[in-house]
Amino acid sequence: MTADRNAGKSIESVFRHFITQKDLPVLVSTNDADYSNVDAIFCCLPHGTTQEIIKALPKHLKIVDLSADFRLRDTSEYEQWYGQPHKASDLQEEAVYGLTELQREKVKYARLVANPGCYPTSIQLPLVPLIKANLVELKNIIIDSKSGVSGAGRSAKTENLFTELEGGMMSYGVTKHRHVPEIEQGLSDAANSKVTVSFTPHLIPMSRGMQSTIYVELASGATTEDLYRQLEASYKDEEFVKLLEKGVIPRTHDVRGSNYCYMNVFPDRIPGRAIIISVIDNLVKGASGQALQNLNIMMGFPENTGLGYLPLFP
Repeated sequence: MTADRNAGKSIESVFRHFITQKDLPVLVSTNDADYSNVDAIFCCLPHGTTQEIIKALPKHLKIVDLSADFRLRDTSEYEQWYGQPHKASDLQEEAVYGLTELQREKVKYARLVANPGCYPTSIQLPLVPLIKANLVELKNIIIDSKSGVSGAGRSAKTENLFTELEGGMMSYGVTKHRHVPEIEQGLSDAANSKVTVSFTPHLIPMSRGMQSTIYVELASGATTEDLYRQLEASYKDEEFVKLLEKGVIPRTHDVRGSNYCYMNVFPDRIPGRAIIISVIDNLVKGASGQALQNLNIMMGFPENTGLGYLPLFP
């Protein structure tokens, strides 16, 4: 394992929950790492730093990148939303977007996988099958997402302090959240035409968990029952994506600490509209769990290796 500011420290001194584990390696700097006996890498660096590091890595390595650096195919769009030039356009062309259940075959043969963001995961999993089946209109898609505070990152920020968030909630990134182009890219691919969405994320006073509530117009002749059946058919054989029984509202509490995505669809009280609710753990299915799921596929391992645990309760 490599690190920047924590190089030279033991893993258990940085992450205390590993204190009972024996013979863990000391963290080394990225430049000092020996990759000769390494088969695969999870790259968990901030956006903008990943590009140069991955370019310098040995070509035999399989890489799952958890930053945003390779999620957007259009590097000019990356530069617009992330405010810096993209320095690895050749790798961008090689990278496969790793929304596992929807890109499994591409992930299987990839060397570099761009692990999706948490919000895009919770939104695309229910929406993409419905758009591909022409069951929802492409206009007026409204998405309201709520995340635990870990969704805003680990760095110290005043607005993320306990005293700032406890007992309340806060919208952030209004109209300019960096996951917007990633969401629209995936939905546009599904529709084979440009799709735009209204998306607003919120932080709520819990450490982990994410819910996306999606409001859509039904396509002409489509019903909420059609949407339910399409999601049922799309995910009936998937281990980690579960369509709940009709009428059951997905809860973040029920997927906490797991790689599961629970979803359901409901008729809106306004005729011709439907409401889709999707929940994930933003740190697992929205990040590390999906990364491991992707690497399992890349390496030819059973897809659920290291992921077959139940959600935490209570």
